[in-house]
Parts: sequence; C-alpha cells; structure tokens
Amino acid sequence: MFRELLTLEEARQLVRQHFRISPLGVEEVSLLEAPNRVLAENVAATLDIPPFDRSIVDGYAVRAEDTFGAEENNPVKLKLLGVVNVGEIPRLKVERGAAVEIMTGAPIPEGADAVVMAEDVEIKGDELLVYSAVVKYENVMKVGSDIKKDEIVLRAGQGLGAREIGVLAALGIDRVKVYKAPVVAILSTGAEVTEPGKPLAPGKIYDINSYSLSAAVLESGGKPLRLGVFPDDINEIERALKTALAQADVVITSGGVSVGPKDIIPKVLSMLGKPGVIICGIAIKPGKPTTVASINDKPVFSLPGHPASALMIFHLLARPVIEGLAGR
Repeated sequence: MFRELLTLEEARQLVRQHFRISPLGVEEVSLLEAPNRVLAENVAATLDIPPFDRSIVDGYAVRAEDTFGAEENNPVKLKLLGVVNVGEIPRLKVERGAAVEIMTGAPIPEGADAVVMAEDVEIKGDELLVYSAVVKYENVMKVGSDIKKDEIVLRAGQGLGAREIGVLAALGIDRVKVYKAPVVAILSTGAEVTEPGKPLAPGKIYDINSYSLSAAVLESGGKPLRLGVFPDDINEIERALKTALAQADVVITSGGVSVGPKDIIPKVLSMLGKPGVIICGIAIKPGKPTTVASINDKPVFSLPGHPASALMIFHLLARPVIEGLAGR
C-alpha cells in the first residue's frame, strides 16, 4: 500500500524544497552546440549590420538628384562607368551624371546615394537611360540599419534558437557562454519491456518510455542519458541506479513503482542514500504510484510505467527541475 497520498501541489512543494532549481553553471560552446541552450551573459554587437551601405536590388548606383525629372517618355541619360559585384570593394566613384551597375548585396560606391532598379533603365552603348526617378537612399540599406555596433542584441536568460544563432553568426561570433545542460539519466524497468528494433516475443511490449522521456528531456533543455531496459531484479536495479546517480544530475525511471511483488523501485531507492524517498504516491489519476527520492541531494523521479502517465508526471514534476538547472 502507498503511504498517505499527497496532493499534486504538496508534491510540487516538496520537490521545490528538496531540489536545486537554479543553473548548474556556465560553459562556452560553439554555435553548432548552442541551439536549445540558454545564454548566460548579454551579447553586444561587435559591428554594424550591415557593415556598409548596400544595394537591396540589382540595378544601377546613382546620385538621386541626377534622376530627378526622369519619366517613361523623357529618360535621363547617365554615363555608365562599370560594375560593382557582391563581395568586392568598389573602386569606382560616381560623379555627377554617372552611374555604376550594382548587384544585390554589393557595397554602394562612393558618390552614389540611391539605386535605380534594373527594370527601370535601358542601356545604349556606355549610356544608361533612366526612366524612373529615385529619391535619396532608395533601394539602399544603410550601415547599421539592422543592428548598431555595441547594441545589446541578446540577453542573459534568452533561449537560443535558429533566429538567435543567425544573429550571432551575422556578428562573426562563433562561441557563446551558456548555462550547462543537466545530464538526465533515463532507465526503463520490467521483464516485459523489449528494445525497439528487436523481435517482439509473445507477452512482451516495446520500450516507449525511455525514448519519449529522452525527447521530453531534450525539449526541457537537458541532455538525456538513456541507460536502457532493466529487469525487475533488486540487484540489477540497484547497480543501474548507482550508475545513473554517478553520471547524471537527475535520474528518471519508469515502471516498478506500484504495489505488486515486482514493483521494487521504492525499496531500492530507500537503500541508496539520504534522505531517500520523499514522495510515495500522489492523489492524481493517472500517476498515483509516482515516487520521488532525494539521493545525496540528487533528484530521482520514478514514474509509472504507463506511457501517458509517465509523460504527464514528467511535465508536472521533473520538467520544472530540469528547466531550472538549465537556466530556463
């Protein structure tokens, strides 16, 4: 039988009282390791973005005032000097009455302050006929218009996703300081549980929980350490839990927490360290047999074997701890 059942709020309160729910520490990682992590410090822009005035269209860099009055039936004639390609420094200067062909993303050459779109001009020899006037800075992205140098672009505590990684890469930053991701050991129990990919014998079921819980740990900011499936044997479970406690910051088990003769997890947990089991049953359905232990200050969440129950209790009790350790 279970001890007196706790309410869900009482169980949550005990979890908050017994376990650290704050970041484990800080480490520096590469941008490829940074997705799904949490920044540990503010990030200031190291340069302006864009770092130069650039064209946002294919066209012709001009002095805007030289195009004033240009119309479909009365084009302005400009002298075509050459071309500016993407990735090169312009060596041509746009004087009065001149124009330079320019590609999207290329730097605006000295003297120019606007770009006429390619569809609004006609080329005749070295002469450019402009059929539509432009105003100053038309089709030009000014230096620093996206991000100003020294501007705080990302703040400590902010999660890193594709958008944030893109900002860091644009600034030339290849490593960032993030909160350490907690290692979460996951093990399934039960003689009936079989690894996916193996033949399924009569009376057996495939291991769902260690895979779904590993995915849930990743979503919570942790690093899943999947230890596999273990039979309902006290010695094997004890060895597995000792391994898990030695390698991980949090331990999650599934199965073996009810009141049957094979439900031995609570008994093993009481043998491993102090204070031991702090929750043994919650007045909630599904999830009644949930057991939580503190083994030498490390949290162990022993979840029911039913996949839906296991995931539900994970999100209610374990996820807040993992997210706190990850700095979320």
